[in-house]
Amino acid sequence: MQVKRFGVSLEEDILDDLDKMVIKHSFPNRSQAIRHLIKSTLVNDKVDENKIVAGAIVIVYDHHKRELNNKLMHIQHDYHDLILSTQHVHIDH
Repeated sequence: MQVKRFGVSLEEDILDDLDKMVIKHSFPNRSQAIRHLIKSTLVNDKVDENKIVAGAIVIVYDHHKRELNNKLMHIQHDYHDLILSTQHVHIDH
């Protein structure tokens, strides 16, 4: 894919925050971080707030870990208006 270069002027505090983001998310450089921010914003702008959307969250975890199942169940109950269903599958049996 062809890449176009352009200049960006930022206040120093914003640039400092960008540099922190580059480190936190392990971006190879500022350009990658800015590309990520622009893509995220463009995707969010395409979402029509008047449409119903659905998604899936997949969590792989050790169900033998103490209290984890209870924590997940509490989260499901706290967000019962948003979580339509859950499924428990053993992938190691």
